Amino acid sequence: MNSNLRRWAALVVVCLGQLMIVLDSTIVNVALPFMQRDLGFSQSSLTWVVNAYLIAYGSFLLVAGRLGDLIGRRKVFLAGVFLFTVASVGSGFATSADHLIAGRFLQGLGGSLSAGVIIAIIVTEFQKPAERAQAMSVFTLVIAGGGSLGLLAGGALAQWASWHWIFFINVPIGVATMALGAWLIRENEGLGLRHGVDISGAVLITAALMLGVYGIVTAADFGWTSTHTLGFEGAAVSLLIAFVLLESRLRNPLVPLRIFSIRSLVGATAARGLLFAGMFTNFFVGALFLQNVHGYTAFATGLAFLPTTLTIGVMSAGLAARIMARIGPRNLLLAGLAVIITALAILSGVDGGTGYMPTLLAAYVLLGAGAGMSFLPLLVISMSEVPLADAGLGSGFSNVVMQVGGALGLASITSISTSSAEGTGTFQLAYVLAAIAVAAALAVTVAVLRSAPAVQPAHESVHLEEAA
Repeated sequence: MNSNLRRWAALVVVCLGQLMIVLDSTIVNVALPFMQRDLGFSQSSLTWVVNAYLIAYGSFLLVAGRLGDLIGRRKVFLAGVFLFTVASVGSGFATSADHLIAGRFLQGLGGSLSAGVIIAIIVTEFQKPAERAQAMSVFTLVIAGGGSLGLLAGGALAQWASWHWIFFINVPIGVATMALGAWLIRENEGLGLRHGVDISGAVLITAALMLGVYGIVTAADFGWTSTHTLGFEGAAVSLLIAFVLLESRLRNPLVPLRIFSIRSLVGATAARGLLFAGMFTNFFVGALFLQNVHGYTAFATGLAFLPTTLTIGVMSAGLAARIMARIGPRNLLLAGLAVIITALAILSGVDGGTGYMPTLLAAYVLLGAGAGMSFLPLLVISMSEVPLADAGLGSGFSNVVMQVGGALGLASITSISTSSAEGTGTFQLAYVLAAIAVAAALAVTVAVLRSAPAVQPAHESVHLEEAA
């Protein structure tokens, strides 16, 4: 097969893998009532259908990314898709609450293995700036649009088939992804394990992330100042400190601390985490608002978010890449974040009397436009100065912060808004807090990210062409 054709076909394959992961992060939400009825979940235990996935997914991303650098990213990606597919079959056939929760945990683990190396595969395959911008556009469309597509697909399957099919639908996608991935994805020359494997570091960082994410997702039930929450978060911080001390002393650490000296990676990753804190809140709170206040069905809720997905699609079909080539990624990012803040400000004023037309529609279109303008430059900037040998680590680090930021933002914003307001006021306050999170991302962009990240030689690093 022609080398250029193979690269673009490989991009489609890794995007299929990412689509499964993103779909499963939202497709379950609208089917939760059906699962509760059939499997006998209590109201409190039902949240673990979501939490089990989030904990596993967020905890293993960093290890997955580094593992790809060491032994090969194609191996790690295919292993993740295999585990995710098998876990989907098990979840679909679940006959008890415990069975489903275990299946969701394994799905999260498989998803983290795949997602931890996908960005690294893309930036390695597409080293020319113009091609990389196009490839990243496709990838951002999958990430941003997959969430609302999951709500739509989940609502349709839950209403007209059964909740089991939200998991079975992953099987043909997973099988096709594994078969095509083994053929089309080129394996990188891994750094190897000849200098030893940092098992202790892997255990410490995984345990720290697992305890930290667990403390976040359960904080709403126990309280942010409870012994439970403070205990788990304190243990997570202690393990994280131990991990940093260990990595600073090893010759072949799991996470070389030099990665944190890359200003573009750290700044863009921080902004990405804050942005996703606001965006995750929008989809979660928005779905509750439409169903509980306006009485929308699960499928109608998915349709309501469709303008966001379509607008992201328009921006990702090359428009955002062309604008970025003209004004630079930082300027495009600043404009995109401002548009998202505007949309969330509009949503903060909605109540039971607010119709879908024109207010909600306008807000959802603006959210899509802002997301389409923000996600691509964030990805490009974050990887612009990361050496190719560390691309998996950089990808894993960025994804970890995004996942933890989203979980922390969602948990804290919903907790604060629920305890501080009642009725539609709860939703309004949640949108205000989401807007503040995105405004913080804007502040990080202004203060930390340079107008033109430094460019290293192509053979040494992933570079970025600035056409400002």
